[in-house]
Amino acid sequence: MKNLGYYGRRNICGERVRMARLAKRISQETLAAKMQTLGVNIAQDAISNIEAGRRLVMDYELRAFATVLQVPIEELLEPEEE
Repeated sequence: MKNLGYYGRRNICGERVRMARLAKRISQETLAAKMQTLGVNIAQDAISNIEAGRRLVMDYELRAFATVLQVPIEELLEPEEE
């Protein structure tokens, strides 16, 4: 079954992850390394694809993003401003 996505994206949190990461002034590579210390095996290119909306996000990855970026999960799931 083909995953058609949500408004052309495969996730709704990618842009919020990017905004939170930039607010913390950390690179995608640093974010990946910090997530790996939490047991989430993710690479920089996967984070790039998540932020661009090209990759699905697993629930445990979302929890790790929230932990590392020190934001509530709900903030990562808020709709983008139009």
